[in-house]
Amino acid sequence: MADKNLVAYCGLYCGACKKFINKKCAGCKENVKATWCKIRTCCIENKYSSCADCATYKVANDCKKFNNPISKLFSLIFKSDRNASIARIKETGTEQYAIEMAKKNVMSIKK
Repeated sequence: MADKNLVAYCGLYCGACKKFINKKCAGCKENVKATWCKIRTCCIENKYSSCADCATYKVANDCKKFNNPISKLFSLIFKSDRNASIARIKETGTEQYAIEMAKKNVMSIKK
C-alpha cells in the first residue's frame, strides 16, 4: 500500500524496502538511529519532507549533503537514481510518487 510518509528525505521509498517490510527498519523518517545521514539531518532542520522541498536544490551534484560518498555507494549497490526520484517528487508530488513506487514495488527510480 502506498504511503507518502514512507518516502525518505533523499527520495527512496521505504515501503518497498525488504528491511522495512521485514520490520528490521523503521523507515527513514522514523529511524532515530540514522543520525549519520546528513540528508535526513538537513531536511529535519529545515522542515522539508524531502530534498524536493529545498529551494536551493537544483542539481544534486551541487549539494554536498545529497552527493556524498555514502549515498554514492548506496546508489551503486542498489542501482538507484535518487536524482531522478527527487525530480519525480517535484514533478508529481510526494503522494503520487509514493503511489508509483508502491505500484512498481521499487525503492527508487532505477539507473
